[in-house]
Amino acid sequence: MPLVFKIVPRPLWTDALAKGQFDGAPIDLEDGYIHFSAADQVRETAAKHFAGQDDLLLVACDTAVLGSRLKWEPSRGGALFPHYYGSLPVSAAVWVKDLPLDTHGCHVFPDLDQ
Repeated sequence: MPLVFKIVPRPLWTDALAKGQFDGAPIDLEDGYIHFSAADQVRETAAKHFAGQDDLLLVACDTAVLGSRLKWEPSRGGALFPHYYGSLPVSAAVWVKDLPLDTHGCHVFPDLDQ
């Protein structure tokens, strides 16, 4: 099952669990879709957009479950990134894991296949 990944501040995911859906982070709401990353993109996403931030979660979703609301669209650099249009049901998460920082302030990623 191909997975896509969303880096989410823990308080936003906690709110989503209470509501049953994740409506997006501020940047998602501004852009009109939920930004996801593929496995080969998520580390760069963390370094570029979440550098030094702690209390983050990594949410993995099955692309088949996301269906036609998931679109692969070019970024500014031309790479295709997964974007989800709509509110994400929290039940779409295959797993949710902590994304801690190491002693150098870099995120420590779990095994992305599990």
